[in-house]
Amino acid sequence: MSDDTSTSPEVMLQFYRMLYPFKSIFTWLNHEHTPTRLFTHREFAFTIQGDVYLRYHSFNTAEDLKKQVCALNPTRFEIGPMYSAKPRDKKTVRPAAFTPQKRELVFDIDMTDYDGVRTCCSAADICSRCWGFIAAAVKVLHAALVDQFGFRHLLWVYSGRRGIHLWISDPEAMDLTDDQRRALVSALTVVEGGKEMVKKVNVRQSNNKGPLPPSLWGALDVLRFVFEPLVLDDQECFASQEGWETLLQLIPDRPIVDTLRAKWSQDPQRPSTQKWSDLKGLINKRADQTRLTAALEDIILQYTYPRIDAEVSKHRNHLLKAPFCVHPKTGRVCVPVDPANMDRFDPRGVPTVAQLLRELDGAGDGADWEKTSLKPYVDLLDNHTMRILEEVRRNKRSNISW
Repeated sequence: MSDDTSTSPEVMLQFYRMLYPFKSIFTWLNHEHTPTRLFTHREFAFTIQGDVYLRYHSFNTAEDLKKQVCALNPTRFEIGPMYSAKPRDKKTVRPAAFTPQKRELVFDIDMTDYDGVRTCCSAADICSRCWGFIAAAVKVLHAALVDQFGFRHLLWVYSGRRGIHLWISDPEAMDLTDDQRRALVSALTVVEGGKEMVKKVNVRQSNNKGPLPPSLWGALDVLRFVFEPLVLDDQECFASQEGWETLLQLIPDRPIVDTLRAKWSQDPQRPSTQKWSDLKGLINKRADQTRLTAALEDIILQYTYPRIDAEVSKHRNHLLKAPFCVHPKTGRVCVPVDPANMDRFDPRGVPTVAQLLRELDGAGDGADWEKTSLKPYVDLLDNHTMRILEEVRRNKRSNISW
């Protein structure tokens, strides 16, 4: 098997039969070792050959899920909410009796949403350089969700190609209504507007002259250190005329803009780092720097703050690709990622399904994922799940009445 991007039906069936960690996925979703409604009433949806989409499947055990996955041999499958009735019984219950009850709070960050700022790749392409934008997004979003909202059980999962997903399994997150999810996502959304809108950060009061909201102070502290190495040194976002003209449109001071445009037009090869220094130098000469300093902060946020796909997070019934699925275009497995090591994560180093099957062949008869390079990623999920189970046990003990 020489093609590492291969995701043929034969390859996928071998993967599901011999490598996919069904028991680990079951325990993570179920929050206990024995089946609960969190699993038995959970929706699974399958995409099978020919892009046929099958919804409202549900299962009693991990073994039942594995049996159906191997029978359908999907190109991918997705996980939805826990419903008030088993999804497979949807046609036999009244519509009012079939509603989503619990669901992880989920987020999706996609590299294509950074096409307006990254210079190394575009569209579906991704490299270790532009992954820096995803790494910065994870740092900021993880800190905000832990420090400001108090969430504890956050699982980050590489999407297999150009993005990352987040699943939050805290009871408080599972119980959020659609309105509450919408409000939470709105509070975390900073970069807004399409290609036609130049200034995409409008979070200050008093016509964008007021102070930065306190909820963004922590994010700005992180992103200040990311901005220079990522946006200026690596991506050289202001090297081209188009790049520096975009920057100048974000400066609310005509004399400074005219001065810099003239200077940079005469020296078009001037690096982005020096252009940024030129801008800061002119601002420092001004008596009243408040408005212009705010503009610099907004620029840092516009280029580096997480681009959140709000529609994914707003609704409990939204389906999201299951961890450890295989991306059909790259052959890479959608593996969990440690947020503490996000800077060192290289999406191109993630194992492919073909690579894993070769490793399995070399490990001998009876081997499973534990004998392959998938092991550290399954261990990451299992350790995450152990913390969820421990909290469930503590809560049960504290609820015992004597």
